[in-house]
Amino acid sequence: MAQKQKYYVVWFGNPAGIFKSWKECQRSIKDVKGAQYKSFLTLEEAKKAFRREYKYYIGVNTKKKKLSKEELLKIGDPNLYTISVDAASSGNPGIMEYRGVDTQTKKQLFHQGPFDQGTNNVGEFLALVHGLAFLKQHNSDRKIYSDSKIAIAWVKRKKCNTKLKQTLKNKKIFELVERAENWLKANTYKTIIIKWETKAWGEIPADFGRK
Repeated sequence: MAQKQKYYVVWFGNPAGIFKSWKECQRSIKDVKGAQYKSFLTLEEAKKAFRREYKYYIGVNTKKKKLSKEELLKIGDPNLYTISVDAASSGNPGIMEYRGVDTQTKKQLFHQGPFDQGTNNVGEFLALVHGLAFLKQHNSDRKIYSDSKIAIAWVKRKKCNTKLKQTLKNKKIFELVERAENWLKANTYKTIIIKWETKAWGEIPADFGRK
């Protein structure tokens, strides 16, 4: 099946503009601290967004059908006194990275990668465990959001149940996985893990904008 065309708006980058591929967008935001960007399904939507400010699209789901008012009321608003974690992988396997941010301010709290020959699920798992360790280290009572049901399940089982095969290129990833699993087995935590409601709230604040 052919991949659907997406358009990437870069409000703050080098240069800013509208791009037709993730690679073009990535070149624009590379090494730009605080880069502002988001993907759209149509060129018309991208042009409209580019004429507006980035702040109007933070947390807005630009790719999926909106829920009804009743559904939105049932879900409610996200808890901003939290941190959010996410991962991105260009390919499966491919170049993978993950990070954690303050849900309200979007300030990046930690970032790891990029790593060769990783998967998004493994990245989501590592991000979630890193977030739990981060909150425990800072003696924080904040909750943590993840948009990955798989990663949440793996964390609960204290096991990264990936089918990814270890190679020389992704050896570092497997070292991090082992470290994360050992941390889960050796530590207790009171942090509450919450599933991020993407359909209601848009992409998770830690999203890398590659979808």
